[in-house]
Amino acid sequence: MTLAKKTIALAEGRQLEELAAMLEKEGATPLRCPMLSILDAPDDTPILAWLDLLQRGEFNWVILLTGEGLRRLVACADRHDRRDSVIGALSKTQMLIRGPKPGRALREISLTPTLTAQAPTTDGVIASLRTLNLSGLTIGVQLYNDSNPPLEEYLRNAGAKVATVQPYVYAPAADTERVVELIRMMANGTVAAIIFTSSPQIDRLFDVAEDRGESAALLEGLARTKVAAVGPIVQENLRKRGVRVDVCPEQGFVMKNLVQHLKRAV
Repeated sequence: MTLAKKTIALAEGRQLEELAAMLEKEGATPLRCPMLSILDAPDDTPILAWLDLLQRGEFNWVILLTGEGLRRLVACADRHDRRDSVIGALSKTQMLIRGPKPGRALREISLTPTLTAQAPTTDGVIASLRTLNLSGLTIGVQLYNDSNPPLEEYLRNAGAKVATVQPYVYAPAADTERVVELIRMMANGTVAAIIFTSSPQIDRLFDVAEDRGESAALLEGLARTKVAAVGPIVQENLRKRGVRVDVCPEQGFVMKNLVQHLKRAV
């Protein structure tokens, strides 16, 4: 199979050009429509307070849910001349990571996790935590949005004290008109495939469709378009919305692997 002369829509923001270059190498035409930008949290104060706990050795475990989150934590520490001490504190703390992305971010600072989740999802993290006695422990959790109720509830029910930190936030990237144009192109059948690399990208697409009265057109367009999800979290979000997922690698949740799978599906 080939992607030559196929128009592939990209909802990715942070690694947009990297993904576009991979597709162009395969002969595809990338349609750039980044749904979200990732920004530092607006206030370093709560992040620094969380890092204080880490540096004082108060965390028995740290749970890292995203690679971006770890990078933003280290960047915040760097801004406040605490990079080496924060990395040193992490090296002395047991760490559970959700999947390969936080694993790669750890390798960038020459660290390795204590435990990797059984699956790169919140359920996978909880399944791995069930093997541990958490009673009386303090757990530091790096979030990718303002809360993770299932994980936080599990930890508290297991007797742990939970300290969360959200080191980055999402902001709209492509303007609303650009997103509406993408929806209509998919509905017209001019887009061969769309690639989603994070769950919040899907949320923004559906929010714009609802706000602009394009919900029916969006569902029609997604039904006519091959839909690729980088991993199980993204896939689950789509399925909850009634969207068929054509491509989702069972392992190796990275863009290069996703493009290779897409070649076989389009």
